[in-house]
Amino acid sequence: MSTVAPPLPYRVAETLAETADTRSIELVPVGGELPSFAPGQFAMIYAFGVGEIPLSASGLRGRHGGLVHTVRAVGAVSTALCRLRRGDTVGLSGPYGTGWDLRAAAGHDVLVIAGGIGLAPLRPVVHEVLDRPDHYGSLAILVGTRTPADLVYRDEIESWCGPARVEVTVDRPGPGWRGAVGVVTTLLDRLDLRPERTCALVCGPEVMMRHTARDLLVRGLVAQRVQVSLERNMRCATGHCGHCQLGPLLLCRDGPVVSYDRVAPLLLVREL
Repeated sequence: MSTVAPPLPYRVAETLAETADTRSIELVPVGGELPSFAPGQFAMIYAFGVGEIPLSASGLRGRHGGLVHTVRAVGAVSTALCRLRRGDTVGLSGPYGTGWDLRAAAGHDVLVIAGGIGLAPLRPVVHEVLDRPDHYGSLAILVGTRTPADLVYRDEIESWCGPARVEVTVDRPGPGWRGAVGVVTTLLDRLDLRPERTCALVCGPEVMMRHTARDLLVRGLVAQRVQVSLERNMRCATGHCGHCQLGPLLLCRDGPVVSYDRVAPLLLVREL
């Protein structure tokens, strides 16, 4: 097992409010080079005096050349991170874990499916595919969220609508919402899938990923070409604490990105 590296100081270069309880934070190293993260990998971010949490990178090169993380205020550490301001300092170590297997997606249509803030770990994939259109086939992005107010990257999603097929659905529509209503899997009916040449990348609540993967298999995708990000209960980043254990897998070490054929039987076991 690997050991976690001590956190290094990073300065907050910019923060952006995505929703009422979610912020994107760009971090630049203090006196060092930015390590090379792959889409889907995560860092351990330490809020001084509070604690640390694992967060997947939501941007590999921000406006100031730094690493971007999108965090929702749900606990003490994430709340502290959401309160950061430009010029503040945090500790960061990484990268850790597995990333999205984009080599397997080369030459294939790419289908990105996100539930809520699950779009954050998938955002670097969208950037990669849009930056290298000759390397991949078509790009489709399906996003499901609770309400229109909970949609992250709203302006950026609009910019994706030209080069990619983008569909958004909400559970509870608000005033003025004219888009789709329902779970994200209903958006699959809007696509002209070519299952034999499609690679699907899925991130969101575990129940959403199970249902999405099941629907993709019914539509002809093979499980090896469905990748999911299982960030549940990750804590130590090194496989020591066992908090993220899923059967034989330690997700901070063997994941968080795993092909669905590896985890499908494990996700069906109640309370595993």
